[in-house]
Amino acid sequence: MGSLSPLLQDATASSADYEIVASHLSALLLSYPPSFIFVHDPENPRLTSSVVASALDTLASQNDAHVNLTYAHLNAVACFSPRVLFDTALNSLARWTPDWDHGALNWPGSADGRRYNENFDAFVHGIQAVYAEATAGTVKTNGTGKGKDKASGLAQPSCRLVLVIDHAERLRDTVPELLVPLTRLAQLSQVDITTIFISDNQWQDIRPPLRASPEPYYLDVPFLSKQATLDILASAFPSRTQSSISTAADPDVYHPALKPLYAHFLATLYGTCGLFTHDPLELAYIAAARWPGFVQPVLDAHRRQLHSSRQSTDDRPEDADRSDDELSLQAPGEDVRLRLTRLFTPSLTAALEALHPRLTHAAHWARTHAPPPDLLALPPAHAQHALHAHTTAREGTDSTTGAGLDALPRMAKFVLVAAFLASTNPARSDVRMFGRGPDERAKRRRRKVGTPRKPKPGTTGTAVKVPQRLLGPTTFPFDRLVAILGVLLEENDAETRPVAPQYNLPGEYTEAEISRVALYGNIMELASMRLLVRTSPADRLDGTPMFKCGIGYELAMKLARDLGIVLNDLLYEPS
Repeated sequence: MGSLSPLLQDATASSADYEIVASHLSALLLSYPPSFIFVHDPENPRLTSSVVASALDTLASQNDAHVNLTYAHLNAVACFSPRVLFDTALNSLARWTPDWDHGALNWPGSADGRRYNENFDAFVHGIQAVYAEATAGTVKTNGTGKGKDKASGLAQPSCRLVLVIDHAERLRDTVPELLVPLTRLAQLSQVDITTIFISDNQWQDIRPPLRASPEPYYLDVPFLSKQATLDILASAFPSRTQSSISTAADPDVYHPALKPLYAHFLATLYGTCGLFTHDPLELAYIAAARWPGFVQPVLDAHRRQLHSSRQSTDDRPEDADRSDDELSLQAPGEDVRLRLTRLFTPSLTAALEALHPRLTHAAHWARTHAPPPDLLALPPAHAQHALHAHTTAREGTDSTTGAGLDALPRMAKFVLVAAFLASTNPARSDVRMFGRGPDERAKRRRRKVGTPRKPKPGTTGTAVKVPQRLLGPTTFPFDRLVAILGVLLEENDAETRPVAPQYNLPGEYTEAEISRVALYGNIMELASMRLLVRTSPADRLDGTPMFKCGIGYELAMKLARDLGIVLNDLLYEPS
C-alpha cells in the first residue's frame, strides 16, 4: 500500500486517542526506553504506523533534545528475506540512498568488499558502525567549547537508534530465524537501540517457542469510537486548492461552505458501512468515491441559479451592483439534505461491495455512478428512478466497451493481449506467427483457402471448422505467455521506452523487462481481477503455472488499438 495522504495523516496524529499513544511513546524514547516495545492495534495498524512515524519524525527533528534520535521504519511484507531486511534497515539508519548512477551500492557505499548483509552477525557489526558514525557526528557538531567552559557545559546529547517494523506478524512466516535476534538486538549489539514491533496480532500469537524472546513493553492502541472516526474523516476535508490539484473533479466539490453537508454525509456513510468496517482509511476511500456524486446536484442547482441571475441582470441593469455574497455557494437546507440522503444512501452499499475488496478503484466507480445533470430539478417521485436508470446505462456502457481497462498499466495491457493470443492461437503456430528470423517476416502468410471439396457419397458435406476465438480460450503455460509478451514488447514498445544506454545488444532491453518482478506482480494482479484465469493449483510447485485468458475479442481489439498492435495480423485464424 501507498503512504497516507498528508491531510489524513495530520488528522490522525491530532486525534485524542492517537495523541495519547504518540505522547506515551515519545516519553519512553526520550527517557530510558526498553529494548523491545510491542505496539498492538487490532483494528487500524496502518494508522498506528503513521502516528508512530510522525512521532519519530518530530523527535528526530528536535535539535535541543538531550537524545539524538535516528530511526528506520521497515515493512515486514517488503522485507521478505534477511538480506533485504538488513540492507533496508542499515540504509535507513545511516540515511543512505542507493544511487543507480554509482552502482546502486548499499551502505557504506564503498566497493572495498565490506558487506553487512551476509548474516545476522554482519548485521550487528553494521548496527555498531552506524551507531559509531552517529555518535561521532553528534560529538563533532556539539563539541565546540574550550577548557572549563566545555567541561562545565551541558552534557553532550546521547545517540539512540530505533528500529520500527510494521506487520511484524509476517516475520514469523518469512524470516522466522530473525524473530528472536531482532527482539534482542540491543543485547547483541551492545548499543543504545530500541526495537518496535507494530502488528494487529497479539504478541502471544507471534511469540517464539520456549520464551526465547524477552517480554516486550506492551503498548495497546485503544479502539476508535464512532465520534473519533468521524472527527478524523471530517478533519481530512481538503481545501479547494488541494482538491483541484489532486483530482480532476469539479473544484467546488470541496468548497468550504459544504463542510456541514460533508459531516452529515460522513455520518450517513458510517451508519451504512460501519457494520462491516471501522477503518477510517476504508471509509475515506469510499467517501472519496461517493462524495462528488452526492454533492453534484447541489452544484448543478447553484450553477442554474447563477445562470438565471445573470440573465436577469442583463435584462435589469439596475441590479448589476448586487453583492456577490448573495450568489456565493451556500450550504443546502434541511429538506435538500434529507432528499440527497434518500437518493444516495442505497448506493453506499454498492460502493462498499465494490471498493472494500478493491474490485474497482474509486475514480472509475465515481464516473460510473455519477448522477444525471440537474437531479434536484426533477420531481422527487422521479428522481430515484432517473438516478437508477442513469447509473445502469453507464455500467452497461462500461461493461461493453471495457472502460475499466483504461486504468490498467501499460505493461498489464501488453500481458492481456499476449494472453489472448496465447489462448486463441495454437501452440504449433507460434514459430510462424511470432518468428523473427531474417526471412521469417516474408515467409509468414496466411493459409491459402482452396476450393471446397466435393462431399463424399452418403455425407452432407456441411462440417465447418469453427474459429478458436468462438470456441473459447484455451489454456497455455506461463513460459509461452512470457515469450509472446517479449515479441510484442520488442516490436511495439521499443519507441516509447525510457532511454537506457546500458542496454546495447538487440533484445537486451526486452529481456530485462520480461524478467522484472513487476511483471510477475502484474500477472498475479490480473489473475486476482479474473482478467487472467489460473487453471493450475496455486499450491503446486512441481510444474509450470497454466493460465487462460479472461477477456474477449472486442476488449482485446480495444487494448491492441491503444497499444498500436495490429491484432488480426497475429491471429492464426483472423476474422
